[in-house]
Amino acid sequence: MATATLPLRLLPSKTLTLSTLPSLRRSLSVAALEPRRWRLRAAAEEAPEAVEVEFVEPETEAEEKPAVPEPIEAQLAAAGAGKDADIFAVVMIGSRQYIVMPGRYIYTQRLKGANVNDQIILNKVLLVSTREKAYIGMPVVTNAAVHAVVEEQGRDDKVIVFKYKKKKKYQRKLGHRQPNTRLRITGISGYEEYPADPILDPAAALN
Repeated sequence: MATATLPLRLLPSKTLTLSTLPSLRRSLSVAALEPRRWRLRAAAEEAPEAVEVEFVEPETEAEEKPAVPEPIEAQLAAAGAGKDADIFAVVMIGSRQYIVMPGRYIYTQRLKGANVNDQIILNKVLLVSTREKAYIGMPVVTNAAVHAVVEEQGRDDKVIVFKYKKKKKYQRKLGHRQPNTRLRITGISGYEEYPADPILDPAAALN
């Protein structure tokens, strides 16, 4: 005999008591399926048609992971990639010499008249070196130029200047912050036509 399963909670208006219905004991049986839940088995003629229900799990959107910034070394390598990769120059600003590379920044003495985001060109290039050749200026590399952008006009850390004279009751304490300029190097150009010296491989020179 085919049987169907009907939960009792779907029939709140009808209450079945097996003790008061002795004639239904043979046709009905109650079996415990889960705690606090019962299953009722009825005759085939009284059972409704079975309906198949397919449960579809809702699609969950993948959680987007926060973007992780690249290391500073990778950013500098990307900034220096291209035709200016593996190149550096020695440039003179004022009375000091600086080693510059595309994509990096340097702090120099205050450049008067320069504003933030201004593009400047440094013409006093003493040396330009690539992976294969070296362009040595005498005293400068002709037509070579270093392109830079002014990022910040600031000041150095404070330096304490203390003066003291013994037995004279004289002492002075002063603080000084030297103005500086931060430059971001964007490229090096104009050195290709200058006479170059080849760079020898150290391993080949030993052989």
